[in-house]
Amino acid sequence: MDMNDILNQWDQIQADKVKKQKESGKNTVSHKKANAPTPEEKAAKAEKDFEAKMRQENEKEINPMELWLRRYGTVDKDKLAEENYERTKEMDRNYLINMRPEARIDLHGLHKDEAEARLNLFIADCKLKGLKKVMIIHGKGNHTTGTDPVLGELVRKFIERDNRCGMSGHPKNKIEGGTGATWVIIK
Repeated sequence: MDMNDILNQWDQIQADKVKKQKESGKNTVSHKKANAPTPEEKAAKAEKDFEAKMRQENEKEINPMELWLRRYGTVDKDKLAEENYERTKEMDRNYLINMRPEARIDLHGLHKDEAEARLNLFIADCKLKGLKKVMIIHGKGNHTTGTDPVLGELVRKFIERDNRCGMSGHPKNKIEGGTGATWVIIK
């Protein structure tokens, strides 16, 4: 017997095994790891583990105070009070009066029409930026000859007509302009 006969015999034995296997309907070779659970066993185990975890969670005792805090949460009253104070502070008249002007415009040396156009643009820009208090410097009219001061009267009438302008007044001290300047609260 030579090697060729041995290989033919081996092939025949293997073919017979496959034939018997097909006839019996069983697969003798398993491709799973030894002792590895089947998908059904895995699902059953996962369900059992989940139920065990739920039982364990339900058996825990919780502090009633902690339960209440989890359910309803907490409220930071100091923070709410501070936010309310900031909101009302802007609306408080005294706060706005004593507040420093956030923008200034100087109308010195302008003619009546020029001054009114610039003032209109200035107020529109301040309103757009969200500014609360502005200063309009118009001068006292010391250099005006023969007539009353023009710009002071123009500014006063502009403030009275314009819906964007609210309360107004003159600075208390001369360093800030005295009667030659007017502060305006923007609505």
